[in-house]
Amino acid sequence: MDDQQLLRYSRHILLDEIGIDAQERLLAGTALIVGAGGLGCPAALYLAAAGLSKLIIADADTVDLTNLQRQILHRESSVGHPKVESARQSLEQINSSVEVIPLNNRLEGELLNELVSRSDVVLDCSDNFATRHAVNRACVKHRVPLVSGAAIRFDGQLAVFDPRVDEAPCYNCLFPEHQQFEEVRCAVMGVFAPITGIVGTMQAAEALKLVGGFCEPMVGKLMLIDARSMQIQSIGLTRDPSCQVCGSGGAD
Repeated sequence: MDDQQLLRYSRHILLDEIGIDAQERLLAGTALIVGAGGLGCPAALYLAAAGLSKLIIADADTVDLTNLQRQILHRESSVGHPKVESARQSLEQINSSVEVIPLNNRLEGELLNELVSRSDVVLDCSDNFATRHAVNRACVKHRVPLVSGAAIRFDGQLAVFDPRVDEAPCYNCLFPEHQQFEEVRCAVMGVFAPITGIVGTMQAAEALKLVGGFCEPMVGKLMLIDARSMQIQSIGLTRDPSCQVCGSGGAD
C-alpha cells in the first residue's frame, strides 16, 4: 500500500477490526455484482469507495426514467444507455483505481460459472428467481460466498450464504426452486427508494467483511427490514440436508 492509499483508506485502517492487513485484502479483492439497479447501485458505490481491486457488474437493461427515483449510480443523461456503462462511468469518478468490468448481458451458463469462479464474493442484486437460483448454483459449485438482497414496496431482505462453511444453508434451502413463490416487480408493486439503499448498503457491508476477513458475516440468518416502522427482524436459517443444490438431493 502506497502513501496515497494509506491516506485514502485511513479511516478503515484506524479500525482495530480492519487495519492494514484487511484493507490490503480489500485492495486485492474481486466482487461480482449481478444487477445494476436499486440494490446494485449503492452496493457498487461502497465497494468502489472501499477500494476493491475489481468490480464485475452484469446487467442487460438500459436506464429508464423510472429508475432514477432509486438507482443512484445513474443520471438523467444516462437514460436510454446500458446500465452497466452508466455504472462504470459513475464508479470511475468515485475511485479511478478500481477496475470496473461492465457486462451488458444476462449471466447464465458457462459465463456465469467462469465469473463466479474468478470472484471473491458475489452480490445478487437481481430481481427474479431464475437468476437468483442460477447464481446460487454457481456459488455452491465454486464455493464462493453469496450476499443476497431483495427489496419491494417498503420491505427488504438480506442473507449471506457461504458454501465454505460446514452446514451453512444455500439460497435454495430457503427458497427451493421446485416450489412456487410469487414474483413481484417494482414496476407493478412500487418500491420505497431508500429501502433499496438500505439493503444494497448492507450487502456491501457483508461483502467487505467476507473479502477483508474481518468481523462476523451474517451467515445462516435472514434479515427482514420493514421501512414503514424501521423494524428489523433476524431469523435463523438451517441447511436442508436434502437440498437439490447443496445437500444430498443434488448428488448423482
